[in-house]
Amino acid sequence: MPHLHLDTFNTIPFPAVEGEVSFDFSAISRGEGKESLIATRYKDRDFFILHKKSGEKDLLKSDKITRPSPNFLVKHALLAYANHSGSTIISSNVDTAGENVHLKQHDALKSVDFFATDFPSASEVRLEVGFGSARHLLHQAITNPDILFIGLEIHKPSIEQALKQITIKNLANIMILDYDARLFLEFVPSNSLSRIYVHFPVPWDKKPHRRVIGDAFVEEAIRALKPQGRLELRTDSENYYRFALETYSHPPQVTFEVHKNRDIAITSKYEDRWKKMEKNIYDVTLINDMQSPEKRLEGEFIFSQIPINDAILPKIERQTYRREWGFLNAEASFDIHDGGWMIRLAMGSFDRPEHLYLIVKNGQARYFPTVPVRSSTNLKAHILLDELLHG
Repeated sequence: MPHLHLDTFNTIPFPAVEGEVSFDFSAISRGEGKESLIATRYKDRDFFILHKKSGEKDLLKSDKITRPSPNFLVKHALLAYANHSGSTIISSNVDTAGENVHLKQHDALKSVDFFATDFPSASEVRLEVGFGSARHLLHQAITNPDILFIGLEIHKPSIEQALKQITIKNLANIMILDYDARLFLEFVPSNSLSRIYVHFPVPWDKKPHRRVIGDAFVEEAIRALKPQGRLELRTDSENYYRFALETYSHPPQVTFEVHKNRDIAITSKYEDRWKKMEKNIYDVTLINDMQSPEKRLEGEFIFSQIPINDAILPKIERQTYRREWGFLNAEASFDIHDGGWMIRLAMGSFDRPEHLYLIVKNGQARYFPTVPVRSSTNLKAHILLDELLHG
């Protein structure tokens, strides 16, 4: 992760602008181990950069929850803040190179809002979850120029490499998103995908609840797939293979296929390595047999206009509220430099929570950097949060 070590951390007056980067406000942690978050805007992206003590040094890096893609945005923002504040950089893993020309020339990288507000209406859409080196994603897009491919990945270097190859190969049928696939499926329209590829996901043998494949994911995948659409898992993990077989057996009306050591047209470098080690490769494919009704969600992420009393913060900070449908957790709280406060939230379902911030200023609340994904559990968590804020 890009970071700077500073001799001293110098604060700045807000709002401030350094070149194309703007710094809007800062928020200081109310808990132990003081840290501050600096609201940053660059190239129409809102995110936080984080300052905290690291031994005798001051560390400046991206906030994990709001970290944008590509990494260039974070690198440029960190250097812009250090320069604007006059802070001395002791050490850094941030290069001073300009924006990658390949990333600049292509608009394949999309935001969550792009898909949530107007999902692509191509005649055939396929989704790859965790595309890694993007070998398979690129091969499929080149081989099937009339099909739209959406690639999901949360590993920033993999995203940048994929975008570079998309530009070099001049591919117009790939869209890339830095997002959790379990949340993404929530707002995919019913019967809109022909295939979902999940190739070599992290097996999470000690934490199976973190696996991509699970009952909730399969349920959403079936809804999002067209009749005869396919959810394809390819894995070298026997535990994952057996887990997927069991999970695929739960829905009442599906077909599934199993293959062992099947050759496919394109393989990843990891698969090549595993084959040399004579590891078994399993394909477990679920085939959707049904037409799903359209998904309808009632409600919006709008807060009551009744002013919020600041006295409510001590009552809800560091509290977890569990319900049948999911939970709401006020993980940490912050004081905003010129008045108001902020909470870091986890909310929604237990197995795929949403992480973001809530800002309360002048008695009114808003989410940062964007509203939550519009899912049933997130909407219920929002209603609960609004009730708590208004006592």
